[in-house]
Formats: sequence, C-alpha cells, structure tokens
Amino acid sequence: MRLAISALAAALTFTGPALAQQSPMPEDLAWKLLELGRVIDPPKTAALYAPLQQKEPYQGVKVERDVKYGPAERHLLDVFAPDTAAAPRPVLIYIHGGGFVAGNKRGPGSPFYDNVMLWAARRGFVGVNATYRLAPAFPWPAGAEDMGAIVQWVSENIASRGGNPARIFLMGQSAGAVHVASYVSHGEFHKVKGGGLAGAIMVSGIYDLTASPAGDAELAYYGSDPSRYAERSSLQGLVGSPIPLLITAAELDPPRFVEQFELLKQATCKRPSGCARSFMLPQHSHMSEVYSINTPDTRLTDEILEFVKSVK
Repeated sequence: MRLAISALAAALTFTGPALAQQSPMPEDLAWKLLELGRVIDPPKTAALYAPLQQKEPYQGVKVERDVKYGPAERHLLDVFAPDTAAAPRPVLIYIHGGGFVAGNKRGPGSPFYDNVMLWAARRGFVGVNATYRLAPAFPWPAGAEDMGAIVQWVSENIASRGGNPARIFLMGQSAGAVHVASYVSHGEFHKVKGGGLAGAIMVSGIYDLTASPAGDAELAYYGSDPSRYAERSSLQGLVGSPIPLLITAAELDPPRFVEQFELLKQATCKRPSGCARSFMLPQHSHMSEVYSINTPDTRLTDEILEFVKSVK
C-alpha cells in the first residue's frame, strides 16, 4: 500500500512520516491519511479520529443544546462554556461543512463537532456550535443570512453566558468557510454594526466561483446561472473588508481548495491592513484538519490562538 502511494507522497511538499516525527501526529496516522489521499471522506477520517476524542459527560464544561436563534427548523446552536465564573471570554462560533446540502453541528453518537467546542471552552473561549439551512431547499443567500442571524443572537445573548460580545470570532470549514466568507464579504447580511466580528477564520473554503467550473454542490446552492457567480463570490468583498482574517487549508485538501487558498492569500495582500494571516496545515486532509482539534495535534489550534491574540 505504501508503495502504491509513493507518487502522491512525492507530489506533496511534506515528507510524510519523516515530518510526523517532528509533529504531534503519530506516524501510522500520517500514513493512513496519506493513503486516503486528496479526498473528502468523513466516515473513514472520522474512524481514525473518533477514538482520540472525549465522550460525554464533559468535565468542567457546561453545555446548552439546541438553542433557537431563528424560526427555521435548523436554526439551532449549542453553547459550551467553562462551569467556573471568570471575566468575559472571547467567543468562537463554529460553522460546519457538508457541501451546502448536508452536515450538522453534531451527529448522533459522534464526537464531531463537540471536539471544537471542548477545545474552545478549555482554552479561554465560550464556544458556539451552529447549524444552518441547507440547499437545494434553501439556496443562496440562505447561508449568509443564517450567519447574520447567528452573529446577532450571539451579540445579544452571549454576555449572560460568560462571553464578550465585543470579541466574537466566526470560524467555518469547507462549506462553512464559504458561508463565513459570504457573510464577511457581503455587508447586506450584517445585522450587527460592522458585522459584529473581531475576526473570521476560514478553513478550506471556496472564495471565487469563477475560478473553476462549478460542481454539483455549488449548483445546488448558487444556482446554474454562471453570470451570477462573480457577485455571489466573496473574494473581492474579503479584500475590501476591514475584519481581520485567518485563512487555512490542508496539504491533502483536494487541489481546488489549495488553489482557492492561494488565490485568497495573494488577493488579501491588497488590503490596507496588509496580507491576511494564512497557514497551510501539514500532513492533514480536508476532514482531519478539524477532526484533529482537541487532540495532542495542536498545529491548527495554535494558529487560531495566535490569531485571536493578535487581534486587539
């Protein structure tokens, strides 16, 4: 099997297990991710990471489930906060992926994405894990509208749960990153002055729909009229937004996500504030980048913490 993936390994900029020896990723796990390759495979990736995650009940963390933030059936969020009182904490909102047509803040019996919230609550945040309406029943701009409703709810309600409404960070992965980017870049969806964010974190998103042919997921959400794709993309709006950005992708992401990462990374250097903070996550794949959160592999979360500290 390892010989069969040698061509893929050679094509990557990292050296597989050789780098794993210098990182928190065990060598066998590095090989398994490399063998899976540049694919989006939640079940197989989850099987690798679920044994590394905690199970309920979660000690030291207070969890509030399925809080309504709007009228739709999927307008739900979970709040994770330390069970000890402290000064108001920054807030990390997490938005899951799922190709615009699937996904949830938490699956039955799954540790994902409670893992993101547990990490947040134990690293000084109040965590908010939210879901949103899905295509094709709810096409563009439902996702961006729901981001606005989530941020508004957090702004108005998080102080009573120990959070600081002036320090809200909105993080999304895959389709979640696209919705975060759409919200940041399109001010018409802001229900809070200035967008209500201290910063935005986008993990393996798509930012320019015109840069490559639309797949089935984009067609389901954005529609089949390519003449609308430029205005519905987030690239130019992100360049014009004053909100601080952290952009990441994974080395084993499908090529399109790496291309979009590089595209946005270069484009943000035109911002008056300078280039956005960016980071390519070694060894990881599209799903392992977030499934690994709250394990000993802290390379992504270290970047998030540094980003949050850098935002005044």
